[in-house]
Amino acid sequence: MRSRRRHPLLVPVLLCALAVLIARPTSATGASDTPGGLSAEVVRLYDEASLATQQYEAGRREANVQRGRAQRLERLLARERQDIAALHGDLGRIARAQYRSGGGLPHTAQMLLADSPDELMRGQRAVWQADLAVNNAVTKSRRAEARLAADEEKAASAWQTLERRNGELAKIKRGIEKKLEEAQWTLQGQADASVAAGACRGAVRLDQPRTRFIQPWVAPVETYELSSGFGSGGDRWASRHTGQDFAVDIGTPVRSVGAGRVVKVSCGGAFGIEVVVKHAGGYYTQYAHLAAVTVEQGQRVAAGQWVGQSGTTGNSTGPHLHFEVRLTPQLGSGVDPRKWLASRGVRL
Repeated sequence: MRSRRRHPLLVPVLLCALAVLIARPTSATGASDTPGGLSAEVVRLYDEASLATQQYEAGRREANVQRGRAQRLERLLARERQDIAALHGDLGRIARAQYRSGGGLPHTAQMLLADSPDELMRGQRAVWQADLAVNNAVTKSRRAEARLAADEEKAASAWQTLERRNGELAKIKRGIEKKLEEAQWTLQGQADASVAAGACRGAVRLDQPRTRFIQPWVAPVETYELSSGFGSGGDRWASRHTGQDFAVDIGTPVRSVGAGRVVKVSCGGAFGIEVVVKHAGGYYTQYAHLAAVTVEQGQRVAAGQWVGQSGTTGNSTGPHLHFEVRLTPQLGSGVDPRKWLASRGVRL
């Protein structure tokens, strides 16, 4: 059974932040062609890709809102067109009524031929009422036509702005994702070379997140999909699967699930690059198939502290984190990681 957990992220800054995002320098220590620099570059590009994705999704949500506004404008325009047609009909009816009421003579001619003051007054009122009705109808028609033209221009401008902005967002997102993919596989290539040589490159220096976790235990990665579980069978293992796999991309920061001390950092064998941490109570956690490590053996770590970056080194068919909980540092003493974390308040 596959499980998916996504954690909420910050509300995105829209177009004004995009230029800053692209121009922002790397926070890596050293050049990007060095191991530490490349790892930091991958982390930075992850952040930028995440922000670009948020901005793109925000643009899509706003597009839906703008689409609703445009549809409401279209309905308004349709009503205004009907109103204009009705006003034009009113003008025609007023003109026809004038001729019918005057027997084909204009109201001015009827006033000149009036036989009495009363008839003259009635003629004047008729002229005044007819002129007022015509003027009102003409004014309403002109105003409605002006509103129609303004609304049509507004709707067209809104759509053009929306399409242009979403196109820019999509282009930026594709560019960052391309850079990220290139950096990821370069990092993986360096990791594979280390495993083949059987020698770790040492801990890379990354700017650790400033987040301080209130809870003592956390998931080993922040955003993930669960794949192969503890005890599952398959052709890739000699017996049963000894841990829980998290499907994540190359270079994803891997966190220590709790406070402890790093007791092992190795770069060879079926697990590829791996880190083992000892926790209070005699339990050990393993983080395997990494592309890089960010800690040294003997170092103390806090809950949520990065211990490495995910990869696909060793006996691995694709990028993921292999996570184990053991009773000893050695393979074969594992317990179900999901149950172990759940008993500590972390549900995957």
